[in-house]
Amino acid sequence: MNMKAPLLTATLFTTFSGVLSAADPMLLNLVMPDAKVVAGVNVQQAKGTQFGQYILNQMQTTDAHMQELVALTGFDPRRDVIELLVASNAAPAANHEPNKVGLALARGTFDVAMITAAATQHGAVTELYNNNVTIIEDPKQEGGIAFLSPTIVVAGDIASVKGAIDRQTMAQPLPADVTVKINQWSTSQDAWGVSTVPPMSMAGPPKAGQTNPMAGAVQAVQSAAGGVKFGDKVVFSGEASCDAAQNAKTLSDLMQLMLNMAQMQAGSDPNVAALIQSTTITVNRNAITVSASLPQDVFTQMLAPKNATEQNRVQRRK
Repeated sequence: MNMKAPLLTATLFTTFSGVLSAADPMLLNLVMPDAKVVAGVNVQQAKGTQFGQYILNQMQTTDAHMQELVALTGFDPRRDVIELLVASNAAPAANHEPNKVGLALARGTFDVAMITAAATQHGAVTELYNNNVTIIEDPKQEGGIAFLSPTIVVAGDIASVKGAIDRQTMAQPLPADVTVKINQWSTSQDAWGVSTVPPMSMAGPPKAGQTNPMAGAVQAVQSAAGGVKFGDKVVFSGEASCDAAQNAKTLSDLMQLMLNMAQMQAGSDPNVAALIQSTTITVNRNAITVSASLPQDVFTQMLAPKNATEQNRVQRRK
C-alpha cells in the first residue's frame, strides 16, 4: 500500500466527523436519543459571511491531505457540505469502550460512488448492514461512514453509525428539553454546542502532577451551551448552569479575575485588549452568561499570524 494511504484514509474519515436556521430535523432524528453533547455548524450560512469564508478557506491552505482528498474524490467539504452535526453520549473519563467516539452527520452533495472507490482503494473495507446500507470502514474496522442518501452521510464508531442507520426506520427522538435547547442555539448561532452534563465529566482524568486552577470552580457547572455568530462582528455567546447560586457567583468572580489578568498581559496588542474589553459576564441566580465580540476583519488579523506559521510548517513538510 502507498505510504500516503493511511493518512488519506484518515483524512476521509475525519472530514465527516470534524468540519448552523435551526438544526436540520432529519439530521437530529438520526442522533442517539441519549446524546450528552450535541454541536453543529451551519456551513451554508457561514459561507455568506466574510469571516466564515475565511475560516473555510483555511481548510485547504493548512491541510495537504485535504487537498489530496479533493483531488482524488472531487469532494470538497467547503463547497459540498451544507450542515454538520456531531453528537456523543459517552464521557471519555468513564468510557470503557475505547473505540466509541460518537457520531457525525452531514447534509450536502456527495458523489457516493467516487468517494467509496477512493476509500477502498486506500485501505478501507466495506460492510453491508441492514440489507441495503454500505458502511465504509477503516482498515481496523473501528470507525466508518455510511451514505444514507446522496445528500446525507453519517460517520463515527461502527456501533454509532449502525445505530443511526437503524433510526431511519425506528425513530428515537431526543428528550423534549434537549431539543428545545438545541433549537434555541442553532437558530441564533452559525456554530454552536450544547452539553446536558457537567463539562468536566467529558474531560479525561488529569495527568499526574497537572493542576488546573479553574477545575474546582468548573466542577459546579452542571450543563452548558455556547455559540459563534458570524457577520460584520464575530460574536461569541455562552451560558452555564451551576449547582448553586453561590457557586455561580464564585465562578463568575474567578472568570472576571482571569479577564483582568489577561488585560494586564495584553500589553500593546489593541486587538486582544478590545476582545477582553468587549467581554461581559453576568450572573442570574445559578446561571452565568458570557458574551464577547470583535469586528470580523480584526478577528481575522488576530488569527493570521498563527495561520501563517501553520502554512509555513506544512510547506516545510512537503
